[in-house]
Amino acid sequence: MESLFFNTPTQRYQIDESVKGLTKVDISNGIFFYDIFLKNRSKTVELKNLDRMLMMVVVKSGTVDITNHIENVTYTLKENIITIYGSSRQDFSLTMNGEAFILFIADFFLKRYLSFNANEPIDFLYEKIQNEIVLEQINQQPIDALSFYLIKKIIDTKEDKQMRSIGCMYRVMEFITHRFSLLDMLDKEIDEEELAIALRAKNHLLNSFNEPPTIEALAHLCATNESKLKKVFKKVYKSTIYAYVQRLRLEEANLLLREECMTIGDIAKRVGYKHQGHFSKLFFETYGVYPKDLLKR
Repeated sequence: MESLFFNTPTQRYQIDESVKGLTKVDISNGIFFYDIFLKNRSKTVELKNLDRMLMMVVVKSGTVDITNHIENVTYTLKENIITIYGSSRQDFSLTMNGEAFILFIADFFLKRYLSFNANEPIDFLYEKIQNEIVLEQINQQPIDALSFYLIKKIIDTKEDKQMRSIGCMYRVMEFITHRFSLLDMLDKEIDEEELAIALRAKNHLLNSFNEPPTIEALAHLCATNESKLKKVFKKVYKSTIYAYVQRLRLEEANLLLREECMTIGDIAKRVGYKHQGHFSKLFFETYGVYPKDLLKR
């Protein structure tokens, strides 16, 4: 069997567009992605290899069907969802229809960043794929605005003329750092009811952090009361709801400041702050630099 990673071209950042609507990009050793745009048709890719890897599937429109041939089961992934799979030996196929982005990460890439702390997301994911698994769903969550933004930047790298490999790798690292930080690293004491409430709350916040619901409204959406919601959210995510929303807002603002031609006021409004001064103060407290100083660079 061939490897998905060890048979990549020697030249860094290689683009394969031999199949119309399906672009394969080898960024560097251990990382590649599919950029898929199949209008009114489908394409199937067979994966039968011996690679320990993660596969992050993002369906932007249409569907992606994953058929596990060993266990004879098919998973249908629908739009606006990000799913992380682990695999140590591949015998499955991807049938794609619509627009999607699929990122493949080898275990030896993850190994470079191990902290030897079982509660760290990368260590957790690395250990998962050291087991003998064909295809295991590790995490599935709605896609958020920041992830959409980062994926666009990754794909747009192919338009750059210089240093595409390092530029794309930088953007991929931002993407996986963001998504891995959203993994549910849960304590054993958390029961199913608490987890269900916290997950519902987090999913609502991911999709509305610029205009989040009130605690009262969020509690209603999660079918619980305000007191229990705040207690459970803090227990599961080690953060207050307010701090979690602030983190999501500032993560997006950081990227907008570095890569888009917008004023500080425009950025503050986009991420949900009415007052530019308040936004700048929070940004400095989080990153140690004022937004205006980043714009000067």
